Amino acid sequence: MTRRLLIRATGTARPGQLAGLGKALAASGARLLDINQSVTFGILSLEALVGLAHESDLEGALATAGDALGLDIQAIQVSAEDYQRWSATASQPRLILTLLAPHLPAGILAEVGALTAEHGLTVELIHRLSGREPLDGGVPGEHDAIQGACVECWLRGEEVDLDALREKALALGAMHGVDIAIQEDSIWRRHRRLVCFDMDSTLIQTEVIDELARRHGVGDEVAAVTERAMRGELDFQQSFRERMAKLRGLDEAVLAEIAESLPLMDGVERLMRQLKRLGYRTAILSGGFTYFARHLQETLGFDEVHANELLIENGKVTGEVREPILDADRKAELLRQIAEREGLSMEQTIAVGDGANDLKMLAAAGLGIAFRAKPLVRQQASHSISTLGLDAVLYLIGYRQGDLEEPSR
Repeated sequence: MTRRLLIRATGTARPGQLAGLGKALAASGARLLDINQSVTFGILSLEALVGLAHESDLEGALATAGDALGLDIQAIQVSAEDYQRWSATASQPRLILTLLAPHLPAGILAEVGALTAEHGLTVELIHRLSGREPLDGGVPGEHDAIQGACVECWLRGEEVDLDALREKALALGAMHGVDIAIQEDSIWRRHRRLVCFDMDSTLIQTEVIDELARRHGVGDEVAAVTERAMRGELDFQQSFRERMAKLRGLDEAVLAEIAESLPLMDGVERLMRQLKRLGYRTAILSGGFTYFARHLQETLGFDEVHANELLIENGKVTGEVREPILDADRKAELLRQIAEREGLSMEQTIAVGDGANDLKMLAAAGLGIAFRAKPLVRQQASHSISTLGLDAVLYLIGYRQGDLEEPSR
């Protein structure tokens, strides 16, 4: 009858410990069933589940190895019932819970622990994706590091109501100033290949149509309509035509002035550098204007842009755009068309936006992210980022800060 033991080793990490422990297990005829090891602040923690088909003094061999290796080693008997329970848990679907914030309060761990326990989920692994925080309180890592802190938790459990879990996580995060994203783990999670962005208030820190209106002397009127449209209170096409009509007669020269001074969103340059380096295809799908989307394409290197084209006659804005208007349905349709053209499944797509006009695109994507979005959008989107810059999207894809630091040459 097979005897199963959980081997637990802790102590100050040093080279050769795994080799020494492995030799002791091999000499006793142990069969390796599972193993995990981590080193935190120089302290090694190793757990190995082994099976023994015949009697041997494994405990004695481990005690001798522990003395030689500077490790405290325990051997814990695992019953057949516990082994079966472990095997069943390992086959359960995994969820990835990501915590993002400028600084993570310690109290969030207790809250997340209670939330996951309430839904019958076991925390299988917790690890940090962000770089180590320096002692002087500066920015972690190199000059190209993502700002803020990020911790990823792997969860396992039976079928869970994801919508209910996300709703509670959203409320919990709002209480603590922390973004909590929950996604299902799958082979696609780190094999996304296409990222599509809204432009206004996502890639840039403004709504261009409001800037145009301000320069034309109708700023307050247009801004009020824009705000209602972004909150989902007005039909996009209706509100868009209403706002466009107020821009009739605007001088074309104003477009160039605004394009040159567009305030980029925090982290967008860093995000685009990394996405290009990692081989992602990128696109702008905007209810704004091609004039400004193409400017961002030239500046940041987007592969393609789709937006509304302003009609200009005799150097003046006519107050109309070329049909069809790029609305919520058109954004989702373009996302699917680009994915199909590139030979990608929808699971390999990411969409990022902030307004009600982005919701259908976010829902269609394999990973839809509401970025610094209106409350309605945060509630309806599967994932949201509000506390960090746009480059935090890289954390939701699963990259560590260490993955993103290019080696110096």
